Amino acid sequence: MNEANNNDESIDQDDERAGLVPLALASVLVGAATGTIGVLFRFSLERAEAWRSALVAWGHAGHEAAFLLVVFGAAAATALAAWLVARFAPMASGSGIPHVEAVLHGKLPPAPLVLIPIKFAGGVLAIGAGLALGREGPTVQMGASIAHAIGTFFRRTAGDCRVLLAAGAGAGLATAFNAPIAGAVFVLEELMRRFDTRTAVAALGASASAIAMARLLHGDLPDFHVPAQPFPGFAMTGAHLVLGAVLGLLGAAYCRAILWTLDIAESFARPASTKSAVVHATVRAGLVGAAVGLLAWFAPHLAGGGDALTERALLGAGTIAGVLAMFALRFALGAVSYAAGTPGGLFAPMLVLGAQTGLVFGRVCLDWFPGMAAISGDTSTFAVVGMAAFFVAVVRAPVTGIVLVTEMTASFTLLLPMLTACFTAMIVPMLLRVPPVYDSLGKRAAVRR
Repeated sequence: MNEANNNDESIDQDDERAGLVPLALASVLVGAATGTIGVLFRFSLERAEAWRSALVAWGHAGHEAAFLLVVFGAAAATALAAWLVARFAPMASGSGIPHVEAVLHGKLPPAPLVLIPIKFAGGVLAIGAGLALGREGPTVQMGASIAHAIGTFFRRTAGDCRVLLAAGAGAGLATAFNAPIAGAVFVLEELMRRFDTRTAVAALGASASAIAMARLLHGDLPDFHVPAQPFPGFAMTGAHLVLGAVLGLLGAAYCRAILWTLDIAESFARPASTKSAVVHATVRAGLVGAAVGLLAWFAPHLAGGGDALTERALLGAGTIAGVLAMFALRFALGAVSYAAGTPGGLFAPMLVLGAQTGLVFGRVCLDWFPGMAAISGDTSTFAVVGMAAFFVAVVRAPVTGIVLVTEMTASFTLLLPMLTACFTAMIVPMLLRVPPVYDSLGKRAAVRR
């Protein structure tokens, strides 16, 4: 009996090692290609946002006609992004992560390569116009498409192509946020939802090579610069548990708001043909773009992906009333932007909301209990913890959220507070029976098909 068991284990190990080296080499190539495309996408977004800011500044300098240029420019850019998606690659709409998960679960075929230029151009147009969308959704989906193409080119097995596709998606996340470990963990926790040697090798190889390319081209500093934080004392555990519960409620509301806004956007018309569906998508996106153009004119700092707002919250800038007003506006803007049907992710807008909530919570705590500062640090601690907890409340991937925020802020001393807050942030939406946002979006897309 023991000899038979040993033989079975030996066969399993041989199967696991079969083709491992070609898979590892392919994953490195996938990561390098994804990292390059991801950095080019990020450079393009930075340039587009710089042009938008320069145009608004020029208009405010005394060129009133620029108002129309900003509003109609944002509407045209957003409408063009939606038209490209609806006309050439409908699967490029939105984040793209639900589509990647559907492919991995065998519910949809992999996206054709045409998705890459559509996702790239559409994302630059929409996010550059000022929509509150993240860069990670496009890079994740483009990475998955690149990976499938490379796996097919090298004639890997169907199983290896599936593993490479997930690894390419993780490399896209790693590139978007300069977070290599989070990219690999995202593959195991959210996309594949299991751990095995082949998946781990591919995920690590792709994320490592993607970050090597990204840091070579874009630099190696964390995305956000946060003052060094002390290790919070044990007495802060209760405050972090409460912060997590608050963010759990807000995260559940945000999930509902995204789905509710999508339902409203599609209720205005029921296209009877493909042509009318394209027209409807284009008009809808144009209206959203016009509204965002108005925002970009009157409050330029509130438009776009929101990295600058996250940085401000992490540094403790702004009054409580001002931050609450920005939170309310960005909460609505994120849901409305996603309903436009253009390429763009959810992660970056969520980080803004989490950091702002943490900042307000920290201000209230330190105002009411001044002695807390000695054991908790400043409001940056609460803002960093808030980023992770809000992510977990919406996505329900706690390890990914904690690792992602830790890598983005280099706040390794806050691992325990993040773990504490994420505990309640995960429980509250579950008790409210609010599914993770990508599960809800995936089911919604399946019903529409």
